[in-house]
Amino acid sequence: MGLTARSTGRRRATVLLARPRGLASPEVRTLAIGAVGLGITAAAIAAEVARVWRRGSAPLPGEAPDALAAAEEAVTEAVEVAVAGYQEMPDRENAMFNLLVSFVSTFALARSITFMLRSRQMVGPFRNLVVARRHIHHFVPGIILAFVSGAAAITTSQRGIEPKLAIPFGVGMGLTLDESALLLELDDVYWSREGLVSIQISLTVAAFLGALLLGARFLRRGEQIVLEDPPALG
Repeated sequence: MGLTARSTGRRRATVLLARPRGLASPEVRTLAIGAVGLGITAAAIAAEVARVWRRGSAPLPGEAPDALAAAEEAVTEAVEVAVAGYQEMPDRENAMFNLLVSFVSTFALARSITFMLRSRQMVGPFRNLVVARRHIHHFVPGIILAFVSGAAAITTSQRGIEPKLAIPFGVGMGLTLDESALLLELDDVYWSREGLVSIQISLTVAAFLGALLLGARFLRRGEQIVLEDPPALG
């Protein structure tokens, strides 16, 4: 028994020593990725508001008698600019935007609800779903949503429906990728160290969708410059 206890203690000490600490730990890396993503998003929003503030009708901070009221007017104009730009975007770019927003929103909402459900039995209309002693994870409706909306987008001949179908497709992606670690491990590792893989995968997909949306806008502008209005020769 003494040898067994000592060997067990050595194994535990080895595991503790082998675990990455500090900046190398998965938890810190995941938090860092999320913080960078939130920081970039906040900076982009602030830059757009500042741009509209400079070019819009709201008085600049140094010229405004009430800086708070001027800031509120600038934010309102920035929202109007965003809505007008969204309405004028091509259907494909609208679909990508709807997909990105619905995916990120669903992922954040699913994480928040499951965190609250961890200590409670029910949060509003949400609760853990158990059928015949089997816990139905939310990746199940997520896969169904993604399959149905994706199949509808492929088979439909109706024009302009892609932006609408992108919303349930993004919701399905968010619900599924939030539990991607469970699918990879074939075990309920949602709240374990292995479960961080779900967060990392979802953050990576969000960054990829954002880059794809930005790239699509670059391509459209390039098409207008090069293809629709080619430069004069000579």
